[in-house]
Amino acid sequence: MQLSHGGEPSPTGVPMARWSVEQVLALAPDAASRKAAVRLGAAGPWSGTGSDATGAVWGLCEGSGSTPYRTVVDTTGPAYACSCPSRRFPCKHALGLLLLRTSDDIAFRPAEPADWARTWLADRRARAARKGGPAGDASPRGTADPAAARKRAERRAERVTGGARELEQRLADVLRGGLAATDRSEYGVWEETAARMVDAQAPGLAARVRELNAITGSGPGWPVRLLEECGLLHLLDTAWLGRDRLPDPLAATVRTRVGLPMSAEGPPVRDRWQVLAQYDTPDGRIVARRIWLYGRGSHRTALLLSFGAAGRSPAQALPVGVTIDAELTPYPGGGQLRAELGEQFGATPAAGPPPGIAVAAAPAVYGNALRDDPWLDAWPVTLRDVIPVPSKDGWQVVDAHAESAAALPVAPAALSRPGLWKLVALSGGAPVTVFGEIGHRGFDPFAAWGPGEGEECEGVMGSGSVVRLI
Repeated sequence: MQLSHGGEPSPTGVPMARWSVEQVLALAPDAASRKAAVRLGAAGPWSGTGSDATGAVWGLCEGSGSTPYRTVVDTTGPAYACSCPSRRFPCKHALGLLLLRTSDDIAFRPAEPADWARTWLADRRARAARKGGPAGDASPRGTADPAAARKRAERRAERVTGGARELEQRLADVLRGGLAATDRSEYGVWEETAARMVDAQAPGLAARVRELNAITGSGPGWPVRLLEECGLLHLLDTAWLGRDRLPDPLAATVRTRVGLPMSAEGPPVRDRWQVLAQYDTPDGRIVARRIWLYGRGSHRTALLLSFGAAGRSPAQALPVGVTIDAELTPYPGGGQLRAELGEQFGATPAAGPPPGIAVAAAPAVYGNALRDDPWLDAWPVTLRDVIPVPSKDGWQVVDAHAESAAALPVAPAALSRPGLWKLVALSGGAPVTVFGEIGHRGFDPFAAWGPGEGEECEGVMGSGSVVRLI
């Protein structure tokens, strides 16, 4: 019995497609479809769901009428069919069915397709056979027609370009009128602009435009903060419009920042990867999970990013503190932090904290990272020999060496978390090692090792015990 891409048994030995939430949402034709699909990504409205080894999924979805909508998806194309009257393609039911597929294995046990699904699948595959198409690539990244995929990518790039030019005009209008003259009445205008970016299939631009709403009138000095964000947005716009002149890594970063889907590529890196932190960030009904890893041999830091639909936790999870022997494939872009977890070969002995740097060196690390990705909010770093102490505005981590006197403010996001008090208790006034992110808002601690724990303890029984702070 062969395991599929998603870790499921395939009785025929043919790998079955297992899509991620990110891949499904990337198919949505607009923001309304994406939002509606998330609501339908739960088991409640569905019945008669199933899947087969060829990559087909189907189900009946309750609607406003007495008859449920019949929805079937052939993931080898992909291709979709639904009895609903929607003119959007794929419709919210097809997207909802795929989202449900990412999080509910029980609802999609292998079965023979329902008659109505079997008929559509047979007709589709017969047409593909007459055209000389492939029998089916079950990979969610595969496409039956590379030329058609290239044309779709070109059309989307044209739409993003149109959106970027429209956004440039909007920013010019705002600056011409003066940022200080804007107020909360601009909220609807920014929302309208964000909606236009969604229509242009540039969700990354849309998200940044929406952030401007929270800045306007948010307190003393807000025009300065608004100017900073408008400047970063203008930089992203112009980078997209001139992407052909950028170095390949920066061009890949720009494509990611505007919201184009990217795939992991390049040779996998096998190492002993130490799990430093894992935390979830809710975004409506979608949950994003971030897992930070450190390669003991390659000395690389990597980020695993996964998503869960309909309020469910993402399937990918690794216990903080363990070290796994595994392969990671990096995504393109500046810094190449994000990676995809590949084959795992087992666990290894416990490890102490990763190598750390002094507090005084941390801002330069973040500054260097900004050269590869100017839109970075923060960068991972491990600080050694620091002591958390209260400050006038909250807390800070101070270099334990008196001759240094260097300090970093603790980021506002961490001040309200119980993890801050765990860090204070763990330290007890003694120096500790802390892993977290440093950014323009300060240092956000994610994990810590107690006084006296260092790399020389690696492999010793009881060493490397890490305290989660998030």
